[in-house]
Amino acid sequence: MGVRLMVVDDHRLLAEALASALKLRGHRVLAAAAPSAGAAELVVSRAPEVCLLGTSAPAQPGTFDPVVRIKKERPQVAVVVLGPVPSPRGIAAAFAAGASGYVRNDERIEGVERAMMKARAGESAVSPQLLQQAFEELLHPAAQPDDEGARLLELLTPREVEVLMRVADGEDTRLIAAGMDIAPSTARTHVQRVLMKLEVGSRLEAAALAARTGLLDRAGRGRPARTTAAAGTDEPSPPPQ
Repeated sequence: MGVRLMVVDDHRLLAEALASALKLRGHRVLAAAAPSAGAAELVVSRAPEVCLLGTSAPAQPGTFDPVVRIKKERPQVAVVVLGPVPSPRGIAAAFAAGASGYVRNDERIEGVERAMMKARAGESAVSPQLLQQAFEELLHPAAQPDDEGARLLELLTPREVEVLMRVADGEDTRLIAAGMDIAPSTARTHVQRVLMKLEVGSRLEAAALAARTGLLDRAGRGRPARTTAAAGTDEPSPPPQ
């Protein structure tokens, strides 16, 4: 028997693609939406059996606030989170908010479907592999610096650090490409990798996180001055002679 569900993700294309795949498998999709702030309101108004909630930053404060409201106003709705390979804190935050399951966002459609069915039946839907990874990290944590900015900086390559600094300066893809003497497509790829590594969903969030943690200050220490493209031109600055 098909599940009456909703798919909510800030990336509309992902939400619609998943919804289409689930429809083909006999499920009734009430909505596939990408509301940045209205996820809870939408789910509360439609009252599905299951809500698939996509996130790119499960450990980010406030990520699961919509789950808290959904469970408060519609406790019968089972929420299954779709996200990246999480830290133990990410899994714990999802379940603490009231989620019924956590599925990796690169899981096959069969895995998502199994999680939906288990959640609708009132069971916890999280794969043994994810739980094992979480417990491994808890039992054998990797050595990390106490400073959050230093920890984040270690995730990035030198070129990605420069990209982040340019993003924080407000440069768009064209200016980043010109200033670094790379193709715009390469610049976009670097930006996406920075967002993924920092577990944020936008350039603005990346810049805010970098500023809040002091990552930008650390990144600027001991690094050569960056070249910047001349205003009003698409051409990169000429290399030094």
